[in-house]
Amino acid sequence: MLVVSSVIGVGIFLTPGAVADLLPHPGIFLAAWLVGGALSLAGALANAELGAMYPHAGGDYVYLREAYHPLAGFAVGWLSFFVIYAGTVATLAIGVGEGLELFIAIGESGKIAIAIATILGASWINYLGVRSGARVNNATAYIKIVGLVVVVIAGFLVGNGDTAHFSESTVEASHLPLTSFGLALSPVLFSYLGWNASVYVASEIKDPGRNVPLSLFTGLLLCTALYLLVNALYIYALPIDAMRQEVRVGEVAARALFGDGGGILAAALVVASVLGCLNATILVGPRIAYAMALDGLFFKGVDQVHGRNRTPHIAIVAQAIAAIALILLLRTFPSILDYTTFAIILATMADVTALYTLRRNQPNRSRPYAAWGYPLVPAFYLLANGSIALAMLIGRPIECLVALTVGATAIPFYFALSRNAATQDQSQ
Repeated sequence: MLVVSSVIGVGIFLTPGAVADLLPHPGIFLAAWLVGGALSLAGALANAELGAMYPHAGGDYVYLREAYHPLAGFAVGWLSFFVIYAGTVATLAIGVGEGLELFIAIGESGKIAIAIATILGASWINYLGVRSGARVNNATAYIKIVGLVVVVIAGFLVGNGDTAHFSESTVEASHLPLTSFGLALSPVLFSYLGWNASVYVASEIKDPGRNVPLSLFTGLLLCTALYLLVNALYIYALPIDAMRQEVRVGEVAARALFGDGGGILAAALVVASVLGCLNATILVGPRIAYAMALDGLFFKGVDQVHGRNRTPHIAIVAQAIAAIALILLLRTFPSILDYTTFAIILATMADVTALYTLRRNQPNRSRPYAAWGYPLVPAFYLLANGSIALAMLIGRPIECLVALTVGATAIPFYFALSRNAATQDQSQ
């Protein structure tokens, strides 16, 4: 359920329009979502072995540190905490205000206040303990799954759609350039982000050698099935050309299927989905900073664990402060940026290369789970994601350069923090 909550957020309701614009053919459009799930599964196979080998907090920070050098782990951990996770928390929190505006007029200041209150509330729940955060996560995940399944069944049975939409296209599949498919996979992969959520909390999972891989595969298969069903419903509700450049595809499709009441239903589903994803992100993100702080590579005090609640409470507070600072800086609902997906693609590719390195350098280390299809499936993941990254560099150069620049800022901080850690060790 942590994987489901982390993956199914706002993406499935907002990104299909961008995918349809790049791939205006129903069959190719659905194929992109299937390929996105297959690519994520290929990455999950590698992460399952790594997570079972190193059942520690921190995820890819730990794998890259062990495979290469602490600087490699620090760079990806720095980018993940300050850009990907803090930025995602801020974006989702503002999304709650955006969703509530359909029900009540709150204005821009109201949206900001609701976003800050949402971050504080979700952070407090996770501050109190892993169990309290997990209960909220499980409840919201089940609400999302049941809600989406009910909407899909009702949409096909009684909705005002048309099966002819599945065969309508103004573009031949063979005429679509391969670069368009690669660029379309950017918003698709963004919508699958979070499939590796459980590896970040592996130290707090019972029997991680069994349950980390099981959580990745089960959660991802559930999400892939739901994404295919929901996108098929979108095509049933709207012609593919009507989806192009439509930002709120979920709301528009629901109105087409069920009338004005469908728009309210979609807005309620979005709010519930965003809240669940926000809680899961707040549960996962602090474990990155906590793991880095244990090695002396983060700010002082972040390695502390609450005496009673047994949570990395300082790291949770630090993430809340970073997310609120971003909200006050941006003061609007940020667009889903390609640089976030680009950064994640690079980080997960680095994870997979770490799998090869650790197989070679630590052949005798205990592996409760061995990646299925090694070495071919991980190689497929690297090749496919490398092609997507190249397509993004060509098609979205500014966003990709921003991601690389932010990652590069980790270097001076690493040397400063490692120097301080070395000084403290000598004084002790």
